[in-house]
Amino acid sequence: MARILLIEDSPTDRAVFAQLLQRHGHEALMASNAEDGLDMAREYHPDLVLLDVVLPGMSGFQALRAMRRDPETSGIPVVIVSTKGMDTDRNWGLRQGAADYFVKPPQEDALIARINELVGAG
Repeated sequence: MARILLIEDSPTDRAVFAQLLQRHGHEALMASNAEDGLDMAREYHPDLVLLDVVLPGMSGFQALRAMRRDPETSGIPVVIVSTKGMDTDRNWGLRQGAADYFVKPPQEDALIARINELVGAG
């Protein structure tokens, strides 16, 4: 079981992703904005972060850059899950340090397989 921090502003998406993660044996921590998510990442040191791009205040891309600059969070794998599905968005997210990028709604099997790969679960 991995501890996964979900940074997502949509209550519906938070609930769906939390259920998905729990169904596959993972613990879900949740933040509704990037600022709270960054605080939680520093406090709880999750095994992985699922990050939306379109967030109130700080964007997911800005949050990812902040995580990469912070020694406490720089090693945490981040998977972006966003409605922003253009190649330029995906490439930008990967260049900012994301381990992967999925467009909403992601295929459950593919997302879980990638999460398990990144957290070393099988």
